[in-house]
Amino acid sequence: MVKTKAGPEILWIHGDVLSPENPAFVAYPDAPALFVWDDELLAEWQISLKRLVFLYECLLDLPVEIRRGNVAGEVLRFAAQQGARRVVTVESPSPHFQVIRRKIETFLPVEVLPLPPFTDYDGDFDLKRFSRYWRKAQKFIP
Repeated sequence: MVKTKAGPEILWIHGDVLSPENPAFVAYPDAPALFVWDDELLAEWQISLKRLVFLYECLLDLPVEIRRGNVAGEVLRFAAQQGARRVVTVESPSPHFQVIRRKIETFLPVEVLPLPPFTDYDGDFDLKRFSRYWRKAQKFIP
């Protein structure tokens, strides 16, 4: 994680926090925001149409530009179009997120904001299926 005050910034919104209360929106309410449908992840996980529609409906309630493709490439393209010199996002437990973040950091600093914990569980979750995640997570919600 690189922290810097060298603005202006753009927000990279990912599928883990599709909410108006996303810490990136709260910290930078006027920054342009982007969500990218991740072609690689969609192909690998084979996410159901029902879940895709749910995600899309969540996105419609957010002030984001929606794109599709290579996430790091689209984030960098959006940053260039906006004249941004850094990217702000929110942490994620996903290893895929870490790979994308490192690719972006090759070109621009990335500020990763902490996400308040949803549960007190510190083990591994199956992030491919919400129902499996929820069965495990709900036991640890305070």
